[in-house]
Amino acid sequence: MGLFERIGIDASYLIIVLFILLIVLFLYCLSMRNLMLKYKKRQDIFLQGNDGRSLEKSILSKFKEIDRVKASVDESSAIVKELKDYSKFSFQKFAINKYDAFEGMGGKLSFSLCVLTDNNDGFILSAVHNEIGGCYTYVKEIIRGESYVVLSAEEKKALERAKERKSCLDDEV
Repeated sequence: MGLFERIGIDASYLIIVLFILLIVLFLYCLSMRNLMLKYKKRQDIFLQGNDGRSLEKSILSKFKEIDRVKASVDESSAIVKELKDYSKFSFQKFAINKYDAFEGMGGKLSFSLCVLTDNNDGFILSAVHNEIGGCYTYVKEIIRGESYVVLSAEEKKALERAKERKSCLDDEV
């Protein structure tokens, strides 16, 4: 112990420090063992009833299933997009305005029906009913929300109400 005496260190302090270090390392090893047992339990639950090969087959089959589902979703998305493109040309916005054409003489049997696409193209169908049971029907073309023929007040009201309607294309898929 001449070395420790030359440096000026008491050997008993060194032994105490080494003993404390040994206890810390022992506690660390115990905590690592407990952690390893915890992971082993999780692994046993995961591998329960399976060996490595059957687990690999199971995982590969799930990957194939995921690929099939992804292909199906991609196909469905393409179909939805195509249908959405087609639906731009279908009639989606409707409004009807019922009115009395002759101020109390015919009842509310007259009407203006406005039918529009997403681009506000379509027509206004008007039926004017008179007091003796006659009915006159008119169709006026609507292009981009405008008519190139003069509209009556009732037809304008039906057109404005139809243009305000929400298109089915306004909802994103």
